[in-house]
Amino acid sequence: MTVSGRIGDVPLFERPQSGERAVLVNVILSADADQEAPAEFTELARSAGAQPISVLSVRRESPDPRYFIGAGKAEEIHELVVREGGELILFNHALSPSQERNLERLCNCRVLDRTGLILDIFAQRARSFEGKLQVELAQLRHLSTRLIRGWTHLERQKGGIGLRGPGETQLETDRRLIGGRIKQLRGRLQRVERQRQQGRRARHRASVLTVSLVGYTNAGKSTLFNTLTGAAAYAADQLFATLDPTLRRLPLPGPGQVVLADTVGFIRQLPHDLVAAFRATLEETREADLLLHVVDANDPQRREHIAQVNEVLQEIGAGEVPQLMAYNKCDLLDESPHVDRDSDGKPWRVWLSALQGDGTDLVLAALAERLSAETVEGWLCLSASGARLRAELFECGSVCEEFADEQGRWWLRVHIPQQELTRRCAANGVNCELHPDPQGEVLASVAQGP
Repeated sequence: MTVSGRIGDVPLFERPQSGERAVLVNVILSADADQEAPAEFTELARSAGAQPISVLSVRRESPDPRYFIGAGKAEEIHELVVREGGELILFNHALSPSQERNLERLCNCRVLDRTGLILDIFAQRARSFEGKLQVELAQLRHLSTRLIRGWTHLERQKGGIGLRGPGETQLETDRRLIGGRIKQLRGRLQRVERQRQQGRRARHRASVLTVSLVGYTNAGKSTLFNTLTGAAAYAADQLFATLDPTLRRLPLPGPGQVVLADTVGFIRQLPHDLVAAFRATLEETREADLLLHVVDANDPQRREHIAQVNEVLQEIGAGEVPQLMAYNKCDLLDESPHVDRDSDGKPWRVWLSALQGDGTDLVLAALAERLSAETVEGWLCLSASGARLRAELFECGSVCEEFADEQGRWWLRVHIPQQELTRRCAANGVNCELHPDPQGEVLASVAQGP
């Protein structure tokens, strides 16, 4: 691509608009303990629609401030692009805006870092109105740091006869437009979040428990979701096949009707812009009564993937939600479906094959057992300082009965998940101890009246 102009000593260029033949650059940093497998990075590129033509692995002690990989390796990539007819360069690490532009000037082709690649995949997979808003917000937040001298139409206003005077430059115009659009998207997503909160409150009032499917991308969550609920959610052997959240009712023996939520899969180094943009969607995971953590049992890196998922769960505030592990694809290991129990006798891991339908009955039984154990019922004593907690418990429909004693204390008989009760009591500074039959004589006297 030819250089179209200069600003001082800085050349300008036109960023290529398309290109699918990609050169993949897998950078391995000595200080980076979380290394991504080249095969996963290649699959990530294919999921975006790229055609990998070459994979170059580079080892460095630390990133180079100009090219991230050093001038010599940058020249090697340039020669590789020219020789192989590459149209796109993909990096498995996040690049700074200056590093991205320097590489594009050197190689005369589009350069995309890991964040931009995942954003592109999400943009292709978003189907719902909410999902499109979330992806656009994440893209604009990422783009807002990459405006300066990225395209020649952003060249600053020049002096000269007939061109002098005040006026807004194209760069300032783009910044203002992007800032306005981000503000508009945030407002729309806040309305969507309020709608989701209303739905959750309605489920709480109806005492409907929620189970959220979580797991590393391509672990088989959507396949399991379809098998358990009979839904027709899109499922495919590709990264981030499911983006938009789907909720379905699931009948269970004991707890009755519960809501099963299928959410977006996680991956190493999930961009923070995506986590922030998908806050409303991930709220379903944070507010769930139980997480069904789906693991690809056939993946040799399953331990690392479990750790990555738990790290993201901690980041979104769902680290304390109880989990039931579902080891999927056990048929590929010649492992028969079964349930593993912990030292207390509770099921903590189920081996199954969602595609074959083997072991799904064990999953349903384990879910019913865990949800029954996680839900508690008893009497909660609140003083006047617990008025806010009392209002919250009534709002979520967890109060079955209420009395007031002669000391002005409220006695509430609640039916609520233990995790939710603990969270709400801690937030209000109240002791969450439940009494099976608190002061029966006092309650009886209050009930009978004077």
